[in-house]
Amino acid sequence: MTEVALGSGCEPLTDLVRSLGWQAGGDTADVRVICAAAGPEAVAAEGVAAARARAALVVLLAREENAAAAYEAGATHVCLAGAAPDVLCVTLRLAARHARRLRGAGQFRRAGEPGEGGVERFVETLPTDEPVAVAVISITRFDTVNVAYGRAAGDSLLRQAGARIALTLPAAAVIERDNGAGFIIALREDAAGTSARIAAMEIALGRRFSLGEEEASVGVRIGLAHRWPGESVASLVRRARDALALASTGEGAAVRIAGQPLAGNGIDLAADLHRAMDRGEIDILFQPQVEIASDRIVGVEALARWEHPRHGVLGASTLFAAAARAGLGLPLSEHIQSLALRRAGAWSGALAELRVAVNVTATDLARADFAAHFMAMVDQAGIAPQRVTVEVTESGMVTDLPLAAERLQQLRGAGLKVAIDDFGTGYSSLAYLKALPLDYLKIDRSITQDIMGGPRARVVVSGVIAIAAGLGLRTIAEGVESVAERDLLASEGCDLYQGFLRAGPVDEMTLARLIGGESI
Repeated sequence: MTEVALGSGCEPLTDLVRSLGWQAGGDTADVRVICAAAGPEAVAAEGVAAARARAALVVLLAREENAAAAYEAGATHVCLAGAAPDVLCVTLRLAARHARRLRGAGQFRRAGEPGEGGVERFVETLPTDEPVAVAVISITRFDTVNVAYGRAAGDSLLRQAGARIALTLPAAAVIERDNGAGFIIALREDAAGTSARIAAMEIALGRRFSLGEEEASVGVRIGLAHRWPGESVASLVRRARDALALASTGEGAAVRIAGQPLAGNGIDLAADLHRAMDRGEIDILFQPQVEIASDRIVGVEALARWEHPRHGVLGASTLFAAAARAGLGLPLSEHIQSLALRRAGAWSGALAELRVAVNVTATDLARADFAAHFMAMVDQAGIAPQRVTVEVTESGMVTDLPLAAERLQQLRGAGLKVAIDDFGTGYSSLAYLKALPLDYLKIDRSITQDIMGGPRARVVVSGVIAIAAGLGLRTIAEGVESVAERDLLASEGCDLYQGFLRAGPVDEMTLARLIGGESI
């Protein structure tokens, strides 16, 4: 039976605890409850006691903005002291389940800290005919919090975010920290109920976070997958991650729901991809990069597109997800890079003056012969190295930064430029800035579009641009859609932009028309 230890001032909860079929406990209680009004020293002491006993600690708050201090003191869960009884019951149930996991795993883990396979274990224990869903949640603009307020504030924000997500979940659910600034959850609920939960998460995470005397707001992207009959756990989680990849493109809804599993858990799509590369069916589009000072198109980013006969137009994130499952990640990356370089190398007239940026992945950089192999592709394409920019995808999780830096420096020594792509979307952007030899910093669209949100948002954008300038890097703002956004970026010192204000990804004929001054 679950035992709950009620601290000073929490005695009125005795009847509520008993209504759950639980009993009051002492030092060995599964859940410890204390009021924040008891003072920070008392809360900290309870945090130590809970950690030693591998118990959950619920702190009852007078105000939501006190949550960060409670988590720092050792709370695993928080709730407003005046919350309705059903909300308190949910908090206590979540805390009890957390305590059972702690004692089962033999280790202490605060709410919002990384987990170890709990989602997979949770799904595997459920009957295959029960409705279950997995959602992968990415906190965007997280690195801007680290830039503006420091790493400790970022860690506090993630703990608060984890607690907010947990409060939206049903009793039959599990939440864990995922890679970087993300979370992964699994819940036993039908599609309608899950949709309501996801909507509640969006609202909860959309509220400002208290960081001591400061406040910060972040964005959220969510990939959701419902289990289909007979589907494996690995396939379910993979589809949720693929859906997040689509949501993270920044085009359209912040929540993407995965479609029905492909036959063979994606093997058919992977086989199609192999044939598509052999047949030259994967195309390249080019999105213009515009110099703000002159309003001229001075470069392009090469973006892969595949018009699949059954699944429609698939972008690079979906292509690489399918390639990873089939072990085709490196061949696909090389295919796209080579095609983009050869296309740009054949341009004449005004197009021949444009820089072309191609993406490289963490897997590319891990190749021992990466620099030599990439330069061979540049030579074969007949394009001047000075026209080529290598974009390192920030979300690619480069693990060996010194080795990556060495290989990128070899490219710079040959005349190429290096950019960090999607800055601000992940957990490692600042580490990349310190470690990698860079020429450009590309500001993610989620940060760019936030510049219109108010003074605080503008301060964050200004800070990112100032950091880039201090490091001698030029800045490229992604996702610029309005003149107002462009002008604000210009006033903050941004150098270039790309986005639908000028054009989305276009084919070469359309690009030539744009260079010639035509509008599309």
